Amino acid sequence: MKLLGRILLTFSAVLLVIGAWIHTSAFGRVSGAVAKSNIDAFVGKGLKVLWLQDSTIAIVLAIVFATVAIRPFAASKTVVVLLGLVPVVTAALVYHFIGNFVGGHIFLTAGVAAIFGGVLCRDETTAAQGQA
Repeated sequence: MKLLGRILLTFSAVLLVIGAWIHTSAFGRVSGAVAKSNIDAFVGKGLKVLWLQDSTIAIVLAIVFATVAIRPFAASKTVVVLLGLVPVVTAALVYHFIGNFVGGHIFLTAGVAAIFGGVLCRDETTAAQGQA
């Protein structure tokens, strides 16, 4: 893997961890707002799950991208690029439903960096030839 690809994957991992930390730190305020609201209990609980799920997915993606940055052949180029689409699509949903919001910017930047980092990965056939 080219050095730039590793740097981009590392940058994406760090950005996703920062985003997850910011997002998770706001969970108390979201829980308080849900408790004060008159929305159905099921919807309120669902919101809490989705809130923490977003942070969890960001952390898992950060681990995957960091692993590939450290061990370039841990995942194929295709897998890294497809996983990079997760934060990009999340950003698109943020922009659609919330609008111009820092969370969307974090996800978009992390996703684009991961996709470019994945594109710069050597593919599996190159890796197999290099090890022979």
